[in-house]
Amino acid sequence: MTAIVSISKLTKTYASGFRALKGVDLDIERGEIFALLGPNGAGKTTLINIVCGIVNRSGGEIFVDGRDIVRDYRAVRAMIGLVPQELSTDMFETVWNTVSFSRGLFGRPANPAHIEKVLRELSLWDKKDSKIMTLSGGMKRRVLIAKALSHEPSILFLDEPTAGVDVDLRKDMWAVVRALRASGVTIILTTHYIEEAEQMADRVGVIANGEILLVEDKVVLMRKLGKKKLEIILHERLDEVPPALRALNLQLAGDGTRLVYTYDTQGERTGITGLLTQLREAGITMRDLTTTQSSLEDIFVDLVRASK
Repeated sequence: MTAIVSISKLTKTYASGFRALKGVDLDIERGEIFALLGPNGAGKTTLINIVCGIVNRSGGEIFVDGRDIVRDYRAVRAMIGLVPQELSTDMFETVWNTVSFSRGLFGRPANPAHIEKVLRELSLWDKKDSKIMTLSGGMKRRVLIAKALSHEPSILFLDEPTAGVDVDLRKDMWAVVRALRASGVTIILTTHYIEEAEQMADRVGVIANGEILLVEDKVVLMRKLGKKKLEIILHERLDEVPPALRALNLQLAGDGTRLVYTYDTQGERTGITGLLTQLREAGITMRDLTTTQSSLEDIFVDLVRASK
């Protein structure tokens, strides 16, 4: 794949002296779903707003489909759709009018068929004549997505798109995003819902303190950094881990009825064979064994914690 968004040495320092971005390098590949994860204040929204032309950069370069975002501002902005975090739209307008108006802002000719298609895909068609102020929070969020798609962008930024949206609506939006990706739209997603990235993304980037900590294919990331846990269900309850086994970094869980052993799946040896031998020698018998893989959330938390 080739990069459709290329960011090099991007910095942003606000008038207060706060450094929101500290030399960010990032390439977004054409046609992918890229999830940018990070805690509050990490720089996610600042990064998106600079690419979309809402906030001025302090330094660095950004190219969108080979065009500089400052020199070729109009061409770049026409390629981009943005769904912001804030629910800001014209509350007294109808859904149809506000989405149609957004299309006109980018100089696109009227296309009622496209507007209808977008509204139907977002389950907004029956609300097309309703004023924004009468809609629920989840429906207002859908209107923001419809506005972002009104001018048929090839790149879509979704900044916390499902914040405040119930589970059913969130899953519907995931389906819409997947359909957009299948049609060739490149999607950059920021989210606090780790399962959203785990479900949707092709690649994951982690940002903290204005710096990119890691960018990796989601599957490769989980294979590289994911750890497995071996849970040993005991026949008899333990009050503590026996002294002879403490060097193994076992954790006592389940009110003393389980031992948990964490191991690296990429290591040459997992240590499980030795562990089971030592358990037997210590007179500890087990009823069952189970293994679980680290989630993307576990990996994210570990990375951010290590960056502090």
